[in-house]
Amino acid sequence: MTAQKSTDCTLSRRTSVAARIAALDPEKEFEAIARLLYAYEFSWDIERALEFALFRAYAVPSISGLLARTGEFEIRPRKRYDDTELILCEAMEHGLESDRGRRAIARINTMHGRYRIANADMLYVLSTFMCEPIRWLDRFGRRPMTAPERRAWFLYYRGLGERMGVGDIPDDLEGMKRYNAAYEAEHFRYADTNHRIGEVTRDLLLGFYLPRRLVPFGRPAVHAFLDPPLRRAMGFPPAPVLLRQALWATLNLRARLLRILPLRRRPRHLTQLPRPTYPGGYEIERLGTFRSRYERRGYRNAGREP
Repeated sequence: MTAQKSTDCTLSRRTSVAARIAALDPEKEFEAIARLLYAYEFSWDIERALEFALFRAYAVPSISGLLARTGEFEIRPRKRYDDTELILCEAMEHGLESDRGRRAIARINTMHGRYRIANADMLYVLSTFMCEPIRWLDRFGRRPMTAPERRAWFLYYRGLGERMGVGDIPDDLEGMKRYNAAYEAEHFRYADTNHRIGEVTRDLLLGFYLPRRLVPFGRPAVHAFLDPPLRRAMGFPPAPVLLRQALWATLNLRARLLRILPLRRRPRHLTQLPRPTYPGGYEIERLGTFRSRYERRGYRNAGREP
C-alpha cells in the first residue's frame, strides 16, 4: 500500500505517467509499471481488452464446458463477472505479495483446485491477459505500449501465473505470443457451450451500456470486434462490414482526441466502482463460485474491508 500511495502522490503533481514509467526498471519494478498502466495510462482500454479476452477463453470447448458445468455463469453472470474482475484487480492494485494480493490469489487457487484444469488451458488464459491489452492498444489506443511497458506487463502476469501454479510459462512476451497463436489454432472450434457462455457474456457486457430491450440491437457491435476464427468458434454471425468500419473508425478517432486531451490525474481503481452485486462492499474470501470456509462457519460481514 505504501508504494501505491507514493505513486498517486507523485502523479498528483502532474508528472506524466509515461515519464514516471520510463524512470522505472521493468525487470525490478514491473508491478509499479503495470499498476500505472492499469490505473492511469490505459485504464478504459485495458478493461475493454480484458472483456474481449473473455470471449477468447470461451471459444475453447474445455474451458466453456467447465463453466457450463458449474452453472454459475449462466445463472448469475454479473456476479461471476464481478468476482473475476475484483479478484484480479485486488492483486493488481495492492501488489502480488501484499496481504490482499495474497488472499486474492489464494482465493483463485482454492476455486481452481476444485476442478481438473489442464495446465495448457490455464497457460492460454494467462496468455490472453498478457496479449490482448497490448493488441488492443496497438489497434485503438492513443499510443501503443512501449517495449519496457510490454516487458513489465508480461512480467506482472508471469508473476501472477507462477503464484497460481501455472507451469511452462515462456521466458518472454514473444514466446507467449507464439504459444497463444499455436493454442488457438489447435483448440478454437465450435461447441454449444462456447455459444451459450458467449451469448451470456455478450449480453452482460452490452447491458452495461444499453437498456435491456436494446441489447439485441447491440449484438452486432460486439461481433464487429471478434476476428473470424473466434466468431466461428463462438457460433456468432459476422457483423455488417459498414458497422465494423464505423466502430473501428470511431475508436481511432477517440485515440486521436485522447492525444490532445488532458491526461488522467486520478487513478481509476476497479475495486472502488459501485457494483449492484455487492452494494455494501465485499470480502475477498467470499468472492467466487462456491461458499468459503468463512461462510460455512457462519461468518457474516457485509461491509468493505479496510
